Amino acid sequence: MDAWQEHRHHLLLDGRRLSYLDFGPAAGKPLLVLHGHFSEGRSFAPLAAELAPEWRVVAPDQRGHGESDRAPDYSREGYVADAVALLDHLGLPSAAVLGHSMGGKNAYHLAARHPGRISALINVDDPVVIADTGPSGIAFCLDWPRRTPTREALLDGVGPAAPLIAGQLRQEADGSWRLPFVPEDVVASDLGVRGDHWPVWLGSDCPALLIHGRTSFLLTPELAAEMTERRPHTRRVELDAGHFIPAEDPEGMAGAVRDFLGSLG
Repeated sequence: MDAWQEHRHHLLLDGRRLSYLDFGPAAGKPLLVLHGHFSEGRSFAPLAAELAPEWRVVAPDQRGHGESDRAPDYSREGYVADAVALLDHLGLPSAAVLGHSMGGKNAYHLAARHPGRISALINVDDPVVIADTGPSGIAFCLDWPRRTPTREALLDGVGPAAPLIAGQLRQEADGSWRLPFVPEDVVASDLGVRGDHWPVWLGSDCPALLIHGRTSFLLTPELAAEMTERRPHTRRVELDAGHFIPAEDPEGMAGAVRDFLGSLG
């Protein structure tokens, strides 16, 4: 398998399609990578290229995103169940897991609920506490157009978020363009990450890395330091980036991930 090539596959879960990219090589050590809201598995292609051939990067489009079907709920239980089903489908008894933002929360929930399946944990800029009050912080996406005649019109409609999702827009058979998710689903998922997740973050003891963006709007330096200090076997790397580290500093993230994985032995 060419480590630079995307290989897309699909898994059916109760009739619902879960789509994923397997970057290979098959003999590489497995790393499951979980994207955040407004994203998809392909966002980790640069990381997969940097880690090949030692690591086999498996990147699902999480439920309701990319090529995966919508789901009946967007709870942590649902996301974790999808990840376990994917590991089972691939015949992987264990894997390292990396998650960014919402994917980071899914990653450490996975590690806490299934400790025997997760050998190492990488959390990319996801806090353990998000205020459980008020509307969703990403409710602005409800005003975005779902489908437009041209790609340019859709990018205009999403405004400042255009650079974040420009590479993920889908073109339909009739030539129109659509979002790679349903905004109502993303808002429901965002509301599901609210609250205090300290018990879950502290609920696993595998080696862990917290990658923090120095100018992140979501994870403060103080909370990042506390998360590192309170969880055993955890180290922290701070990058000169904001919250969207995979897009803002892919080389810095890849270097931090490579060094951490290399230290596992």
